[in-house]
Amino acid sequence: MVTAERAYLDHNATTPVRPEAAEAVAHALTLPGNPSSVHGEGRAARAALEQARDQVARLAGAKASNVVFTSGGTEANVAVLSPGLMACDGGRDCVRTPATLLLYSATEHACVREGHRFPAGAAEAIPVDASGLVDLAWLDARLTRFAADDPGARALVSIHLANNETGVIQPVAEAASIVHRHGGLLHSDAVQAAGKIAVDIASLGADVLTLSAHKIGGPKGIGAIVLRTGALELADKPMRGGGQERGWRAGTENLPGIIGFGAAAESVCQALASEADRVSALRDRLETGVLALAPETVVFGRGAPRLPNTSAFATPGFKAETVLIKLDLAGVALSSGSACSSGKVRRSHVLDAMGVDPAMSAGALRASLGWTTCEVDIDLFLAAYARLMAAHTDRGTQVAA
Repeated sequence: MVTAERAYLDHNATTPVRPEAAEAVAHALTLPGNPSSVHGEGRAARAALEQARDQVARLAGAKASNVVFTSGGTEANVAVLSPGLMACDGGRDCVRTPATLLLYSATEHACVREGHRFPAGAAEAIPVDASGLVDLAWLDARLTRFAADDPGARALVSIHLANNETGVIQPVAEAASIVHRHGGLLHSDAVQAAGKIAVDIASLGADVLTLSAHKIGGPKGIGAIVLRTGALELADKPMRGGGQERGWRAGTENLPGIIGFGAAAESVCQALASEADRVSALRDRLETGVLALAPETVVFGRGAPRLPNTSAFATPGFKAETVLIKLDLAGVALSSGSACSSGKVRRSHVLDAMGVDPAMSAGALRASLGWTTCEVDIDLFLAAYARLMAAHTDRGTQVAA
């Protein structure tokens, strides 16, 4: 939570738990029944689980029957990014065609780039431009070649709705139109977008979306696969056993996590537009302040559509690992990008794919705001950054590691 001493500006790593979600989790812990049991206690647990499923479905504009709960966004992505993901829209006797090619945007999260279940030679990265937007012409041309080389084969394409480092929003609807024209399926990792912008699976045209609760103020360790249609099947399910979650994911459901996820989703949906406007104004103030202190600062993806809460930037001469430590000591929590690398500061593959100079990307910082962020947080950050700039100028040397 925000305090007078610290500013938490790392919501894209984890958003602090919303009070509604914490209360829902506490209540769920008092429910004794297993959702698969037929007695009264089991039925009460099942009712609470299905209410949460409805709430999460509304977050993505989907039907509740097409929501499958997982342990998080990573499991959700790894599960669906498989040759075994198939669609059948032609009735009981239609032919189900496994995917033999995976195309994913070059700026995807590591769980997509490295966690998919396709053979190494059957997965390729879709290039992006200097703003981080996927090259739709390349995608169209690649799928055209694929169809010519292997008529009747199916491709699976994965393009995240918004990037976790830069906040750049991808043209998923346009990509889906291209993919479907070539007979393929489209998956979109909406983990960072949900709760920050409106997400509607039908409008996007995506066949599958994936979500994570802790990015919207829910508990950690719970996520979801969201299907556009019940005609989708997964032949090689990673979690086999019982018939839970429509048979897509075996194992007794994480009831407290699911109920907390639902409560967070409900809270987000109630004030999405107004919260986006409020956070966007704070983000713009942060960027304006940084550019006033250091006009040579580069804000990555600034010319593209972005999430209202995210700013990725670098000031020449600054090293991310050193600046992050100094800001932390000054009471400000930022990151240098994804928080899924065991706390390590690494050069960003996202900025590499965008063609950013390595010397500049070495200093890249990410400020990500959320429901706890207020004016005081921006004041604390800008004051701390001003002190860093002053020390940097006084020394006349780079802030080195």
